[in-house]
Amino acid sequence: MSSILRPPSSAQKPTPSSSQEPATTAEFRPISSHLAITPPVSVVIPAMNEAENLPYVFKTLPEWIHEVVLVDGNSTDETVEVARELWPGVQVVAQRGRGKGDALISGFEACTGDIIVMVDADGSADGGEIVSYVSALVSGADFAKGSRFANGGGTDDMTFIRKLGNRALCAVVNRKFGARYTDLCYGYNAFWRHCLDKIELDCTGFEVETLMNIRVVKAGLKVQEIPSHEYLRIHGASNLRAVRDGLRVLKVILQERSNRRELRRQERHSPLLGSVRGEVS
Repeated sequence: MSSILRPPSSAQKPTPSSSQEPATTAEFRPISSHLAITPPVSVVIPAMNEAENLPYVFKTLPEWIHEVVLVDGNSTDETVEVARELWPGVQVVAQRGRGKGDALISGFEACTGDIIVMVDADGSADGGEIVSYVSALVSGADFAKGSRFANGGGTDDMTFIRKLGNRALCAVVNRKFGARYTDLCYGYNAFWRHCLDKIELDCTGFEVETLMNIRVVKAGLKVQEIPSHEYLRIHGASNLRAVRDGLRVLKVILQERSNRRELRRQERHSPLLGSVRGEVS
């Protein structure tokens, strides 16, 4: 896995020579006027009955990404057909279970890229922001976390109650796990593939985003927040229910806190375990 920051110029585009292998120059993907990368980028889009929204989603995806993985949650409309028409090389994964967490886990398993980006299928995310996420990762971050409340971010889709709940839950996570998040329940994130080995996702619902945010902190991974703007869903109705899903998020926070306390208790009673953790960190 490698990444290189380089200001490419059309006037100085590398060309093969007798002392240079052609395959070497082909590894670089120019993604902006100041950045070229070698890692392939996979975009995972969980979708269920989003045929009307996919044209807006795919229109904003940059051409330089390595692959698009669409996880179909047993759609009854033409979600799969529309995706294949819009992006002929799209990899379609049939979701095994139910819930956003289950869909994302299925999508992550199918990715072949070194960098994985999570994008919602409702048209609320701007694919043009992916360059900011990737830039953060190739600059040294392990996990690039989208934030609607970081300086430069915003949202058109949150009620006052949802903002209040998100702020309260975010404050709890920051206090209990030593994080410094400005946003908690947001699904636009990117990370190096190797992070999956350290966070071991095991939940199926909307709370998967909170679980990821907590476990990257617990794993000691370097997190960088990326200002992001959330737009209104274009077509259809959201499956999000503020109270129900807020309680599920709180349950995840309490479970992770309980697990952390249990691990600390084991370390106190097992000097060997504590020394091993110290060597790993």
